[in-house]
Amino acid sequence: MTRRNIFATLGGIVAVGAIIGVVAPYLQNLGNPANMGICVACMERDIAGAIGLHRAGVVQYLRPEIMGFVLGALVAALLFREFKPSGGSAPMTRFVLGVVSMIGALIFLGCPWRAILRLAGGDGNAILGLAGLGAGVWIGTMFFRKGYSLGRSYRQTIATGLMLPLIMFGLLALRLIFPPLEGAEKSGFIFYSLQGPGAAYAPLAVSLAAGLGIGFIAQRSRFCTMGAIRDLILFKQFHLMAGFLALLIVALIVNIALGQFNPGFEAQPVAHTLHFWNFAGMLMAGLAFALAGGCPGRQLFMSGEGNSDAGVFVMGMIFGAALAHNWGLASSPAGLGEYGAVAFFVGLAVCLGIGFANLKKLKVESPVPDLAPLKNSKIKA
Repeated sequence: MTRRNIFATLGGIVAVGAIIGVVAPYLQNLGNPANMGICVACMERDIAGAIGLHRAGVVQYLRPEIMGFVLGALVAALLFREFKPSGGSAPMTRFVLGVVSMIGALIFLGCPWRAILRLAGGDGNAILGLAGLGAGVWIGTMFFRKGYSLGRSYRQTIATGLMLPLIMFGLLALRLIFPPLEGAEKSGFIFYSLQGPGAAYAPLAVSLAAGLGIGFIAQRSRFCTMGAIRDLILFKQFHLMAGFLALLIVALIVNIALGQFNPGFEAQPVAHTLHFWNFAGMLMAGLAFALAGGCPGRQLFMSGEGNSDAGVFVMGMIFGAALAHNWGLASSPAGLGEYGAVAFFVGLAVCLGIGFANLKKLKVESPVPDLAPLKNSKIKA
């Protein structure tokens, strides 16, 4: 008898969104940056800085939440026999999409999760970001309707499926071996911020527990912010969107209760007020997420299930964070990065090129076969 997955029900996905909506503001309250209790893009950027891929001193920290997302999803996948190593679906294309999506997210200053949490914290600039996300996903659905596909994945070895979880386990080990030291920019060979968002973090045990728990339930529920918008546009399905809205509403309530709700556009934490670029950055990121098949969080959870294609996307995002800060592409509260505008137009062209290059001819459906000879068959479906 198949055991029912309660997290996959409508009530389950709402519960998952609500749990994230409680946990994220509390992580902020316990030390994580303001309106950044959870931000997959920002946290992966901090990890890139911690291992020396970029030297932006204010965004360097080994974020346990990210490791927890992957390892929690791995535990869930193993327990429920959903760890099925797969890969080989245009890995280099997925890597490039990961790079582009991170650059777009850092033009806006946040991933879809943070866009929701910024709005729940009162940041009006997030409205432009969410509108851009929706527009980017909508463009992606236009490609889907024309037959866009990166091709099928193939069964891989267990070792291949475990590769990204092992990398995350290794990063967690480095966080334990080389913890932040008071007043020191380095611990061993790991870089840590002494000021700025990278220097703001919740206690290790709390952050790791939150990541593991969210990774577990998100794997079971297939929680995905990009997927929520895609399914609503393509199929008029509200299932994932219910989780999306639950996250927003509950995070808003918790922020108000904790005194963390500060409405307005000006002087918001780690944000800028360039409306066009808030919209444009997330449009590019949303299109890249759509073409890759999942938002940053979902890519981490799929990596925990053994999906190496998702793992390649994650590594692309981390590499993209390094490029964004080394090349002056990322925004800051002061405004757009020096080459942020150029990066947007190049990144958007790359996404559109990938979309058009991977259009497949839709197969014409063959006539329904005559099933009369099977009517009296004893073969069971």
